[in-house]
Amino acid sequence: MVVFDNISKSFGNNVVIQNLNLNIKRGQFAVLIGPSGCGKTTSLRMINRLIEPTEGTILVDEQDVSKVNPVDLRRRIGYVIQQIGLFPNMTIEQNIEVVPKLLGWPKEKRRERVRELLEMVGMNPLQYCNRYPSELSGGQQQRVGVLRALAVSPPLLLMDEPFGALDPITRETLQDEIKKLQTDLGITIVFVTHDIDEAVKLADIIILMKDGKVIQAAPPEELLSNPAGDFVREFIGKKRLRANYDVDLVREIMNAKVFTVTKSKGFAESISLMRQRNVDSLIVTDDDGKFEGVIPVEKLREIAGKKVINTIGEIQPEKITTINLNAQAREAFDTILQEKLPYLIVVDSKNKVRGLVTKTSLVKALAGAVWGDNADDE
Repeated sequence: MVVFDNISKSFGNNVVIQNLNLNIKRGQFAVLIGPSGCGKTTSLRMINRLIEPTEGTILVDEQDVSKVNPVDLRRRIGYVIQQIGLFPNMTIEQNIEVVPKLLGWPKEKRRERVRELLEMVGMNPLQYCNRYPSELSGGQQQRVGVLRALAVSPPLLLMDEPFGALDPITRETLQDEIKKLQTDLGITIVFVTHDIDEAVKLADIIILMKDGKVIQAAPPEELLSNPAGDFVREFIGKKRLRANYDVDLVREIMNAKVFTVTKSKGFAESISLMRQRNVDSLIVTDDDGKFEGVIPVEKLREIAGKKVINTIGEIQPEKITTINLNAQAREAFDTILQEKLPYLIVVDSKNKVRGLVTKTSLVKALAGAVWGDNADDE
């Protein structure tokens, strides 16, 4: 599907990519990862000719991309970046149909495609088509960015750290959604990230780079169990294997930086904070920090459209499952799987919110149990 044949790239005297050879197969989820400056984003952008290689050939579907008009090439390859880049003066429907419109699709076909895509990610077309990007949360905007890239059913999707600016809960949800979309649609994805846990969760093949070279390209299980040298071991933050599979406590794996609001918090202020922090729901506490429940953004909009809301306390939060910070991580893992939850709120013995556990938290816990307690985060 995507072949790098002896690719090199220099910017002046600075050599960024050195004799890169890669073969990404059709339908694979390939993740490029490595330290800052390793060349992963440059490699990604050479595929759709946002950057031109200094030497070598890149093939997409056995076609030399250097011989394809760059504009035509980019219309055939989906591209999603962290900054999203939605047009603020266009509705969600207009944003998604940009490329189909450029390609001359009739209006009804474009409209049908927009509705089909929105439904694929659980966004009601009647509710969202005529909204503007500023009316959406960060996670919803990123969903629309992905849908826009998929509008003309491209066989190849490039994603450059698309979820890096999102809160842990939204990031978890979007990771699940993009993996499901990739599986359902059978598309090839080339994905850049700096997060090894994200790579392990999403990838069919992880391509670890350093100084413009591929150090190891392997499925996640092979990369973790048979790292090719000290750099790989150090990058993934694992110092040694161990046979003891004890699981950490929840308090040792939770994300303590959780955004909460009290019931007395103003409605408008809370909405503003949600946008600033790119969160899709409010975790509500009383004035003592005790957990009251969760209010998803959809419920906020539904109620706000019916009556004037002054404080968050005027909205009844939804009760969801919580877990004590001193519980075993295994219990959190089982609960998330059995109840099909995106996350768990962590509370102490007084029901005060102390953090949250996501699927990524559990990946880190499992890796720590396998590789040892001396693991360092990258």
